[in-house]
Amino acid sequence: MNAWLQSMGLDGLKLLLSALLLPPVPWLVLILLGTAWRRRRPRTGWALVLLGVALIWACCTHVAADHLGRWLLNPPPALRDPDGLARSAPAKGQTLILVLGGGRNRPAEYADFSLTPISIERLRYGVWLSRRTGYALAFSGGLSPGADVGPTEAAIATRIARDEFRQPLRWAEDHSRDTHENALRSVDLLRALPPAAAVSRLVLVTHEAHMPRALGHFRRARDAADLSLEIVPAPVGITERVAPRSLGDYLPSPDGIARCRYVLREWLALLARA
Repeated sequence: MNAWLQSMGLDGLKLLLSALLLPPVPWLVLILLGTAWRRRRPRTGWALVLLGVALIWACCTHVAADHLGRWLLNPPPALRDPDGLARSAPAKGQTLILVLGGGRNRPAEYADFSLTPISIERLRYGVWLSRRTGYALAFSGGLSPGADVGPTEAAIATRIARDEFRQPLRWAEDHSRDTHENALRSVDLLRALPPAAAVSRLVLVTHEAHMPRALGHFRRARDAADLSLEIVPAPVGITERVAPRSLGDYLPSPDGIARCRYVLREWLALLARA
């Protein structure tokens, strides 16, 4: 689907579809329909209004985001034993830690472009894994659809990893525009490596909700390239519960709606194979 939209020059359509399909728009439509039907069918109308209000409330909470993530995406668990990666090194080939970009921005407090909080969180975890295991670190991310000026995500990540984290990247893939191209272009780079530098295990770093879709793209790209490559998921932003629920988990919050929208966006993208 991504390739079709890009070939037609309709990248912006993805943003419009996301805005229309993700909360709160569908639930607002329910409320409007219920309001319109209240005179002709009072029970149906009020039921739709109350349902819309309840869904808006639910999709603004942490508890809904947690349940939706598990039910719809079934993401892999956290990498419990990063030290075990070093102890279980493959017999042939190297291990590479690959961080997937999640966007860039240009905050007023900096003189140049930076990475979004999502990208920074992924890069930070990749740097930590690289230091913990001693494996090389790489990054994949170009310009998002519709962006045609300024440095790529990979160029920004290279600078931040080197200057701020003091952990230089081994290489950076800077032409991909989405997850599908992250996989295709990264696998192409891995396939082109000389035998002495061949990678046989890839530790993939991205957010928990994004990981199922990313794994699907990377596995399909690996199989299409006939590449012998073990892919190890290393998700960040884990929502596994380590403490009892609190009242705040059931109350609307900015983080709750952001997480619900992220989970539902990834679920819709999985359905569309985007």
